[in-house]
Amino acid sequence: MTIRLFLTGGTIDKEYDEITGELGFEQPHVQEMIKVSRYTGDIEVTQVLLKDSLDMTQADRDLIVQACKDAKETHIVATHGTDTMVETALAIQTANIDKVIVLTGAMVPYSFGTKSDAMFNLGCALSFVQVLKPGVYIAMNGHYFDAAAVRKDKIAGRFVAQ
Repeated sequence: MTIRLFLTGGTIDKEYDEITGELGFEQPHVQEMIKVSRYTGDIEVTQVLLKDSLDMTQADRDLIVQACKDAKETHIVATHGTDTMVETALAIQTANIDKVIVLTGAMVPYSFGTKSDAMFNLGCALSFVQVLKPGVYIAMNGHYFDAAAVRKDKIAGRFVAQ
């Protein structure tokens, strides 16, 4: 099984700019994350976007949906910002794509090292995508959630079933 990994941006790929004090994008970290994890399965990585999810538009979501439709692979993981991950997951779910699609991200950038949840979330997403039935899911905090039954709890800093 080959997994298609779409990069769309979000905190998982952000870097801290020491001069401006802001988080922004330089280079995606997924290739390094895969190498560090020692994952040996087949993964095809495609950068669709590199945006903060709060800046995503409907056109961006349409682009992600189309990428999922066009992918020859039936198992897809997409990195995404956590603030609007549910919106994008629901847009994909509405498209009725007969594939296993798992969105994941991080609350803390991968570049922050051991304080980041990025590696754990990506590892979980790669595992879940291989065993779940076709549908659209969010994988965060060691759990997977159906796209229509999850929300981000901004106070607790995690995703919860609803």
